[in-house]
Amino acid sequence: MKRAITISVMILFVTAGCGGNKQSNDDLIIVDVSKSYPKKELILQDLMDVEYIALETADEFLTQGSVQDVGKEYILVINRTNDGDIFIFDRKTGKGVRKINRMGQGAEEYVRANDIILDEAKGEIFVKSPGNKILVYDFYGNFKRCLKFSQELSSVFDFDKDHLIGYDMSDYYNKGEDRSKSYHIVISKRDGSITREIFIPFKTINTPVVMEGDRYVAGYFYQIRPSHGKWILMDTSSDTLYNYAPDGTLSPFIVRTPSAHAMESEVFLYIGIYTDRYYFMETVKNVFNFEKGRGFYTDELMYDKEENAIFQFTVYNDDYTEKRTVAMTSRSFNREIEHAANLDAYQLVENYRKGQLKGRLKEIAANLNEESNPVIMLIKHKK
Repeated sequence: MKRAITISVMILFVTAGCGGNKQSNDDLIIVDVSKSYPKKELILQDLMDVEYIALETADEFLTQGSVQDVGKEYILVINRTNDGDIFIFDRKTGKGVRKINRMGQGAEEYVRANDIILDEAKGEIFVKSPGNKILVYDFYGNFKRCLKFSQELSSVFDFDKDHLIGYDMSDYYNKGEDRSKSYHIVISKRDGSITREIFIPFKTINTPVVMEGDRYVAGYFYQIRPSHGKWILMDTSSDTLYNYAPDGTLSPFIVRTPSAHAMESEVFLYIGIYTDRYYFMETVKNVFNFEKGRGFYTDELMYDKEENAIFQFTVYNDDYTEKRTVAMTSRSFNREIEHAANLDAYQLVENYRKGQLKGRLKEIAANLNEESNPVIMLIKHKK
């Protein structure tokens, strides 16, 4: 069953700081996850800028093109098989720059590349590996240092020139227990030490974990989203989503109701891409059928600020002649890139032959064959 939301706008007056964070007064969007809304269709190019990068196809640079991070000059991709290869491509030309592989069991190697963060300014690549550690390399794959943590980090992003930001999910399975610490943290790129704790107010841990007897399963969703020069911080234990500014200001942004703590089957709320007018969101129902292996059902919802109304939405890519949907609630990469997707060459070649492409995408597909590397699509805010 589809869910949608109702919204009203109010002013929240915060009288005191919490956990050392400065607080600001902001318009607060109230989201009711229990109501239904009509559908609305939008065109991606009316909302966002789109950039296509045709990755060079060469023996040394054959890749499945799973995007890890995007900088001004470079784009990092890996294979979905996670074979340890990290490919560096030139963002402007798509030319292969270098392939790195430091996978192994040694002290200077990663067991698996779970997340990769690019720091172009310092010429460093951060590879998050199992074992609560991040291995740091230069652009040639030379080992520089290892950051070790007591925390189990997820949703790690480049915060500023000296820090990363991440979500500590060490208590993810302690559902129903009282919290004991801050979960959003800023950490040093030099030694991995915590330099700032961001305290989101809530008392009881409430995560997307479903338990049945001695069986349990967890849903993993990004708890941090960089956008508009700020950071949106989410924690399913809290009914409030926050904007977090680099100066430490924590501003309530969206509140969902009814409270997840009061629901038998919680419905959690996450934010996706948002523009000056549209706020794209996703609800996740905390249910799982162990026999069928299905659960964590989602609905995509959109708040239209001008109409002050909520819709179930579909966004189409106008570079296709037929309706081709675009994800608006997937992971973001940094303050510039809201979403990155890889478009398989064989599919683009077929689309081209059928006359289903337009514009820049059509031009790129004309020079592809079925064995070419994927084309990377970047979704960015309009300048």
